[in-house]
Amino acid sequence: MATWTVFPFTGDYRFDAASVKKKWARLHAGDLEPLPQDPAVLQAWVYFHNGDFQKAASVGQSLGVAGTCVASKATCVYATYLEKHETHRLDLFLSVADHASNLTDKNPGNLNGRYWRAYALGRYSQGISVAKALARGLGTKVKTDLEYVIRHAPQHADAHVALGSFHAEVIDKVGSLIGAMAYGANKDIGLNLFERALKLHNASSYGLLEYAHAMLMLGGDDMMDEANLLYQRAAQTKPMDAAERLDVEMAKAQLND
Repeated sequence: MATWTVFPFTGDYRFDAASVKKKWARLHAGDLEPLPQDPAVLQAWVYFHNGDFQKAASVGQSLGVAGTCVASKATCVYATYLEKHETHRLDLFLSVADHASNLTDKNPGNLNGRYWRAYALGRYSQGISVAKALARGLGTKVKTDLEYVIRHAPQHADAHVALGSFHAEVIDKVGSLIGAMAYGANKDIGLNLFERALKLHNASSYGLLEYAHAMLMLGGDDMMDEANLLYQRAAQTKPMDAAERLDVEMAKAQLND
């Protein structure tokens, strides 16, 4: 495994197993990941929340299906925010999709296996161009997985965010008419998904950030003021861990552009 870019705020987060367990409900309010009973899996989550994404991914992968979700989240967060080389970034997302598919095959009841497969394929699609990804059928896979997760876990805020982003991306790339007819994409449904996500987890910097991105895709300059308000809210949230810190820093960067 190539050396990953180091989290730029190393040392700002100093979780241990006890503090991760204590704050688990808040740390995982968005993805509803169950508290692991295996100490080794919990330790991988400690690495993740402290920003040691490569170690979290490596340890998670070494634990087989039990560690797939922590490895998937660590890899996706790293690839989304820190990986500088696009080819490697796309390879990481495909790797997550493969591992998450394996988890889903072996444990269909693990909803986050489907969530991380959808998230990874969604980010991969953005990288190769959404139009190209739609032509390859990836959009349907993303939508199907996220709708399944929401149907079986209506409180899964992050799945609402990701599905809202799907609707916005499709409409932005192929238009409302083709988006609706071919892929079931709808502007109002997309925006409502974001609103629902923030009702479920109103401190979600990830949700605020993606909602702002979606507004700009759906409304352009007409929604710039609303998007900037969301970026401001995201920038002003207090990050609980390294992953949330990256969301906050991204929001600040958007405001400074």
